[in-house]
Amino acid sequence: MAVLRRLSLRDFRNYIELDISLEPGRIVISGNNGQGKSNMLEAVAYLGSLGSFRGAPPEALIRAGQPSAVIRADVVSGDRELLIEAELVRGRPNRIQINKQKLGRARDLLGIMPVTVFGPDDLELIKGGPGVRRRYLDDLLVQLHPRNDKVRTDVDKILKQRNALLRSAGGRATPDVDATLNVWNAKLAEAGEALGRARQALVTALQPRVNAAYAALAGEGHPVSLVYEPDWLGLGLFSELERVRSDELRRGTTLVGPHRDELEVGLAQMPARTHASQGEQRTLSLALRIAGHHEVGDVVGTSPVLLLDDVFSELDQGRATSLLSLLEADQTMVTTAAGSPPVDGPIQHLVVEAGSVASRNTR
Repeated sequence: MAVLRRLSLRDFRNYIELDISLEPGRIVISGNNGQGKSNMLEAVAYLGSLGSFRGAPPEALIRAGQPSAVIRADVVSGDRELLIEAELVRGRPNRIQINKQKLGRARDLLGIMPVTVFGPDDLELIKGGPGVRRRYLDDLLVQLHPRNDKVRTDVDKILKQRNALLRSAGGRATPDVDATLNVWNAKLAEAGEALGRARQALVTALQPRVNAAYAALAGEGHPVSLVYEPDWLGLGLFSELERVRSDELRRGTTLVGPHRDELEVGLAQMPARTHASQGEQRTLSLALRIAGHHEVGDVVGTSPVLLLDDVFSELDQGRATSLLSLLEADQTMVTTAAGSPPVDGPIQHLVVEAGSVASRNTR
């Protein structure tokens, strides 16, 4: 079980102060645009991922003119009751506490409260560039096994150092440059291959789940294909880095590795990015999120808290109903600006106005 019982915010986005009890089951958060509905979900998602699902930097989450922001939540995670506190501070590392005990590393929070986010920008999973799909895979890997956050971070740090060396070399392969490049090549090969193998295993696990979700949402059985097969993973990253060394020195950047890979999504044996209709692309993006949600739930043993941010405004009634039927969670938070989403059963209803909860009721 993963459930928030209470959420408190201070100086987070447009919230000066918020302290609200939350119920298990389904929570509908309504209100006009720009009032803070998505901000509330963003705060919850931060506790599960240590990041903004909108891609915003930590400083953007702090209310304008304030030095810091605080997110505090009473959480039931499995058989544990936890108080999680995150303080975001301008210009300094963020501070995380669980039950008043400071975590030595912020990443130790990962895995405590898994979350799955559906957002209005999810269409970019299909229409966007390769980086969007790489982030989708890597975010899922961290939810599945928090240790993958270190692998991803190691790759990023190594690439930063390696690219700095390539730029400073000015195209010249001096003995010092060659020796240092050999060291970074070995480090990138080790970390990059670990990330590549983890991505490949995840794509294999997701394939049948995406197919099933797409068929259920679309009401038809067009086959969906997920392909992640970078050449360097089969040939060995170290040898591929050696092969392109002169080109990399000339161009001043790393040309092969996990940072340049593509997850190819196909529908009916055609590339979905260029050949699927917008309706098909939207359904595919939902199928990817559904598949990830179920994969995390099965592997971790706890169904992630579901956050659906303005998802239903783009869906017809049939797909909206199908989406909810495919998603299982102990707690689901849904934002809406136009009408009530097709949520059945008991719900807690919150109305948000100007960064505060104006009214609440349960039915």
